[in-house]
Amino acid sequence: MPVSTTLPLVRLGRSDLQVTPVCLGTMNFGEQVAERDAYSILDRALERGVNFLDTAEMYATPARAETYGATEAILGRWFAANPAARGRVVLASKVAGPSRGMDWIRNGSQDLTPADIAQACEDSLRRLRTEAIDLYQIHWPVRHVPAFGTVYFDPAKLQPVTSIHDQLDALARLVRAGKVRAIGLSNETPHGVHEFVRLAEQHGLPRVATVQNPYTLINRSVDNGLDETLHHLGVSLLAYSPLGFGLLTGKYDASGLTGPGAPEGARIASYESVRKQRWGRPEALAAARRYNALAREHGLTPTRLALAFCYTRWSVASTIIGARTLAQLDENLDAWGTTLSPEVLAAVDAIRWELHDPAI
Repeated sequence: MPVSTTLPLVRLGRSDLQVTPVCLGTMNFGEQVAERDAYSILDRALERGVNFLDTAEMYATPARAETYGATEAILGRWFAANPAARGRVVLASKVAGPSRGMDWIRNGSQDLTPADIAQACEDSLRRLRTEAIDLYQIHWPVRHVPAFGTVYFDPAKLQPVTSIHDQLDALARLVRAGKVRAIGLSNETPHGVHEFVRLAEQHGLPRVATVQNPYTLINRSVDNGLDETLHHLGVSLLAYSPLGFGLLTGKYDASGLTGPGAPEGARIASYESVRKQRWGRPEALAAARRYNALAREHGLTPTRLALAFCYTRWSVASTIIGARTLAQLDENLDAWGTTLSPEVLAAVDAIRWELHDPAI
């Protein structure tokens, strides 16, 4: 049995939440991970010192109507079976933004109203079987932004939607009611973070504690200005997809994503909808192969290099890892404490300078 990992605690933004710098993401619970296996992964994460769990109303993924809310429900049943566990973890969840083809969420609404936020929170609390969500996040912006593989902002796509002020006011009501302890954003831009903070300070509303965005060797767009915003505003970065949807584990290096010999059951190889996004681009795999080769040249596994990069970045408060098996969870946690040499870090930056951020 692997021993407990010594993980420090970090404060999220200016909130009172203290979390481990490694967070267990649960989006594959109920799809790729059966409920019994999910319980084992959750138990092991706590045994190894992780105190931070992340989920969302739209999970499991890839998102579909049949599994909407399934991950939260699995967590709720785990809490019910392990009453002490709820008090040991900081629990994060998310309300989905406007429909991105998911017509089963709020009938495909292109907005997220205060009433939607209130109802979504109530539904999540019921599924999670808890009285409060520690960190409640807006999963993606209500307004049009470049995200999920869309690179450019297009003013022509702006539509009348619920204002940031009204979103904040809705979240404030949840905080005042004791249903939410702190609030956060996800897939957000520098402009969005500035507006949420500015309006919170102007109107005495809750300040966002976190932004959960992709951050990985093949997508370091956070380093193009969002990092400065987060630093100066005192907002913490939660880095998701540190392994680039598996590309940075090395398991696709020889086979490609779908070719002969591609790993069976791997998410990106199994679901066309995922491959159509940023992670399925040929350029993303080509870049991942370069980083994976760099890892091997320096006696590291690709997974260890990719995770150590995130674990040691000044800008990352907590890195969200996912696991389908106990072995994967242990491998991810064993990477904690790895120090990357100046030579390796210089080589990482050289590859990025050449190939940029292909999974943006």
